Amino acid sequence: MKLNINGTEHEIPEVLQDKKLAAYLREDLMLTGTKIGCDIGVCGSCTVLVNNKALRSCKLKLKDVAEKQVITIEGITPKDGTLHPIQQAFVDCGAIQCGFCTPGMVLSAWALLHETPHPSRQQVRNALKGNLCRCTGYQQIIDAVMQAAEVMRD
Repeated sequence: MKLNINGTEHEIPEVLQDKKLAAYLREDLMLTGTKIGCDIGVCGSCTVLVNNKALRSCKLKLKDVAEKQVITIEGITPKDGTLHPIQQAFVDCGAIQCGFCTPGMVLSAWALLHETPHPSRQQVRNALKGNLCRCTGYQQIIDAVMQAAEVMRD
């Protein structure tokens, strides 16, 4: 079985096919931007992109993403090492405090903006409703996604 993670193909031995994607990313690939919060799919901190859809990696087994494209927070960084426009907007808008939820929020925002380049504030709220933040109160996060949408359209 093969997985494509951040553009790199990985051969997965049969013995690991039932391993959770979140654990594989963190433990085997050292992609620690993917956080494990609740480990039951309700907090959103483990969000990754699977074929451009925001999904909870703690609920997925490796066999669930075979032959699909998985992108983690590490995989959206441009080749020159600068921040992705969504990441930069989170910094600019003060949408990062402890940072635990940020990778999942950014990837959920990426999935939204990929499908809806001109979102309303309500569409942003709906896209992020599965991502919990205990620090910011969400307003700065919504502002950041709206700013990123504008920058990405230009």
